[in-house]
Amino acid sequence: MSLDIGLGLPGDETARQGAWTVTPLHAVVAVFMVAIILRGILPFNVDVSWWLIVCERMLDGQRLYVDILETNPPMAGAVYFLGVALARAIHARPEVVTNGLIFLSIATSLALTWRALRFSSFGERARRAAAVWAAALLAILPMYDFGQREHLALVLLLPALAVYVLRANGERVTPSAILIAGLCAATTMNFKPYFVFAVGFCILTAAAHARDWRVLFAPENWIAAALVVIHALCIVAFYPEYFTLVYPLVRDVYLLLKAPLLAILLTSATLLWLVAIMVVLAMQSQRRKVDAAAVVMMAGSLGFAISFFVQGKGWGYHAYPMVALGLLAAGWAIAASQDERAGSRRLRAGAMLVVALIFANACLWFNASVDMRRVQEEVTLIGPRPKILMLSAAAVIGHPMVRELQGTWVSRQEALWVREIVRRARLDGSIDQATADRLAGYVARERAGLIEDFRKQPPDVVVIDNQDSDWGSWAAADPELSQLLKSYALVKNINGIEILRRVDQTRS
Repeated sequence: MSLDIGLGLPGDETARQGAWTVTPLHAVVAVFMVAIILRGILPFNVDVSWWLIVCERMLDGQRLYVDILETNPPMAGAVYFLGVALARAIHARPEVVTNGLIFLSIATSLALTWRALRFSSFGERARRAAAVWAAALLAILPMYDFGQREHLALVLLLPALAVYVLRANGERVTPSAILIAGLCAATTMNFKPYFVFAVGFCILTAAAHARDWRVLFAPENWIAAALVVIHALCIVAFYPEYFTLVYPLVRDVYLLLKAPLLAILLTSATLLWLVAIMVVLAMQSQRRKVDAAAVVMMAGSLGFAISFFVQGKGWGYHAYPMVALGLLAAGWAIAASQDERAGSRRLRAGAMLVVALIFANACLWFNASVDMRRVQEEVTLIGPRPKILMLSAAAVIGHPMVRELQGTWVSRQEALWVREIVRRARLDGSIDQATADRLAGYVARERAGLIEDFRKQPPDVVVIDNQDSDWGSWAAADPELSQLLKSYALVKNINGIEILRRVDQTRS
């Protein structure tokens, strides 16, 4: 009885009678089973939960950027729209359907990538190992950040990455792969403008490695550029408020929310990424010829790293694509060196151990979340399907709690971040009084929207965050808000988070 890693497809030469054949297909299925189990154990992501609410409201006729305040381009929500619409059609929970569609997207991405590389000159063993490793990086590694835009961006980029690798190696690319690569690269960049670094670096590296400037003008690049322009024109045509209302708000307020560069450089994600890149370089040093796949993956990982640093938040999901792609490059470099018998067995064994440790530590880092179960338990006792309003900039307090309780989110935005960003900027001295006065209009607009939402749909529960901010005293000092809150009584104070219940009327 032998153990062989084959394709697992009909007619595979490795599938021979009397042999026990473990194929990449079997291994990928096992990876997906583990990932599906994790979805049932781990909490649903805060931002993905909010985007499901956004999509539900849009299906109900509300307008994005007018009735719903969101800072991301429309593409960020469009990817969840199908899951919400399908869930309504089949009367299922949107969370379950959305997760199912994401798994389907991962499987499709892997299949398209494999198809693009199937006739390449890269070693068979390296391609097989990379398929399984990529499945683990896409399905398991995101942990709590599963379904975030950065996660989906990398899932979508993988088929385009395969084409860039082929270009770097001077190999033929089929017309279907070109079309798919252009579409995937464009969709990735349409999520966030920052992702142009990852796509651009892959293209530049492919051209440099191939020593052919014509790679810069390959047809998939023209397709991607055209689709990005079309997407921008569609935003102008169908969502003009994104440029007139949201962009000034993002430029003047949201971009103030930045961690010091040194703090971002010292995050665990940065360290894990650097170690993964060092593994790639160590394996490359043992080869006679630079591996095209490894250098293109490293370039894409560097592009996502720049995106991480430029965004300046230091949040886990922002770091996911740079770490995942760095680990993919490391895994490929190890498998490719074994294919060519390059380097010592001891070096490969050490590299495999380091990569496994990076993966385990990255899983822990990407699983970071805030435990709000005590708050949710108290809100549950108030009554079924509550209407919830939150005075806080911490979205994790209200999401995904409101969906798990099958309640209604009263506010037009995920959290009240405008006032909080300006307040903190004043406290840390990053803005002066004149700038604060100029930004007061944004704060006043957020407050007016809060009061309008409060009156339009009086909540059953109000959650006030005094944990790291002063929302309670701010509301008490506001004549209109304090008047509205007179109809509410304190139920519980959990570590500074106050839970108020409506007492003057029966619930509607």
